[in-house]
Amino acid sequence: MTTAIKRIAVLTSGGDAPGMNAAIRAVVRCCAYHKLESVGVFRGLQGLIDGDFKALGPRSVKNIINRGGTFLKSARSQEFRTSEGRHKAYENLKEAKIDALVVIGGDGTFTGASVFNQEFNFPIVGIPGTIDNDINGTDFCIGYDTALNTVVEAIDKIRDTANSHNRLFLVEVMGRDAGDIALNAGIGAGAEEILIPEQNMGKDRLVASLKRSKKSGKTSSIVVVAEGDQIGKNIMGLAEYIRENLNEYEVKVTVLGHIQRGGAPSCFDRVLASRLGVAAVDALLAEKRDVMIGVSNKKIVIVPFSEAIKGDNEIDLDLIRVADITSV
Repeated sequence: MTTAIKRIAVLTSGGDAPGMNAAIRAVVRCCAYHKLESVGVFRGLQGLIDGDFKALGPRSVKNIINRGGTFLKSARSQEFRTSEGRHKAYENLKEAKIDALVVIGGDGTFTGASVFNQEFNFPIVGIPGTIDNDINGTDFCIGYDTALNTVVEAIDKIRDTANSHNRLFLVEVMGRDAGDIALNAGIGAGAEEILIPEQNMGKDRLVASLKRSKKSGKTSSIVVVAEGDQIGKNIMGLAEYIRENLNEYEVKVTVLGHIQRGGAPSCFDRVLASRLGVAAVDALLAEKRDVMIGVSNKKIVIVPFSEAIKGDNEIDLDLIRVADITSV
């Protein structure tokens, strides 16, 4: 174990995700275990530029494992995209005698961190925290499991109304570029159709499917729509198209929005965040840098940022088949 690293900073960046606080807690307490100092950076990458730092210890992170969001706050930083902004961040880290950095976030956070590492040779390790679960090299991202449970609970409640009034509900969930939430929550909630960015079902095929469902005896239907699905310009336009071509149902729209990001993290996310937080500190002490800590087949893995952010999200085709079969 190298002795070069004595002070580690941690930040959260991009969209918040349930379990981020648990990851921060794990990083801070792992630092204490190894007799290292830890520093919290407030407001993400922008906090690096502004020098918004605060020393943290084991008691600084008490009673946060069950809290959603991130107590370090999060922000998107246009200034960090500039070389001047990154240079300012580097000078602040040097002045604060910080030797390494743990960043918790998604692909945008990892992209910025990788550029920063390449420019200044500064040790950085990433922890995947995004409800979209769209980071390569890890089976799960922090917050994804909690978001799934939030969505399924909401759809269960919507179905009560759909059944009571013979209605068709279009339920929009988060997933601008990835359909993981829509696909898994749709299967879990028993949706009749699931629309995701990775597959373009087409409006006519959707209407034909809903007509078949009606003829088979279904008196109500739930269609889960990922926000990035390209079947229509937006979910309101899709609803109007269905109204014009399918008069068997009263069509309603529910956009779940940011409730999917909030709430206390599930036990799965708390354990995942704790494992990844400890592994991030261990990786830095093992002289790893420009990498993300993930989990694959229940084992901790170390993935280069270049692999984690390559952006070719693949959907599980077996889940597509399961959704088709169980919606008959």
